[in-house]
Amino acid sequence: MTKKRFKEERIVTSVVAVIVDGDERVLLTRRSIQPFQDMWVMPGGKIDLGEPIMEALKREVHEEVGLEIEVEGLIDVFEHLTPGEDNYHFVILYYRCRPLFCDITHNEAEVAEVAWVPRRDLAGFPMADGARYILGRVFPELCSCETL
Repeated sequence: MTKKRFKEERIVTSVVAVIVDGDERVLLTRRSIQPFQDMWVMPGGKIDLGEPIMEALKREVHEEVGLEIEVEGLIDVFEHLTPGEDNYHFVILYYRCRPLFCDITHNEAEVAEVAWVPRRDLAGFPMADGARYILGRVFPELCSCETL
């Protein structure tokens, strides 16, 4: 049996902020780069070696959308194996957060578009499987009832 080859010979551990404001809007970003190019996701990224998880989460949010956040707690962990040529193995830690302010300045090198999306409109956005699964954990009416 042939062993599957990955671009990196390690699991990539990432953090993602599910930022929910007082009106139950979620901050979504449409990615301009891989992985998940042109899909709607929540801000986040890789944890640097030696970097504490919470610092990585706050750094990634600030780098992508210019926000300061308060972390409320871990929602869930999602494992993602990227299909095709990309072939990455991700373990993603999703945290519920609230913004300390709502003015966004997004990093155009990584983020094509940003939107505060009302809870009732989230189902209509094309997004990565992990993002959809996590939003179903936060808002039960969005749950597809599939176990991933």
